Amino acid sequence: MAFAENLKQLPSIANIERLELFDREGKFVATIENKPGQTGSLAVYHHLVRQYGAIDATAATEGLLLYAEHTKDAEKNPGKHPNIDRLLAVIGNKLALTATMHSKA
Repeated sequence: MAFAENLKQLPSIANIERLELFDREGKFVATIENKPGQTGSLAVYHHLVRQYGAIDATAATEGLLLYAEHTKDAEKNPGKHPNIDRLLAVIGNKLALTATMHSKA
């Protein structure tokens, strides 16, 4: 399935303002906001955190499948899709990320 179709299968992020990611030591890694250009990634990461509790290799693998055609583009063009690059790094470097979700007021 294409990325747009996969997004339709994921839980709503309408009430999520942002998701903050942290490494194993609790160091801040990134923020994914509910704004144009990031809503798809927020939906993917939100789903992965809800499903797995954290972003580990198993969760990252599912995330790459959800990104569908964008995953191949990210592999060919490092830096173009930073949220996909992060999932590839989780798998390649055996990382794990935790997340804090912030709801809209």
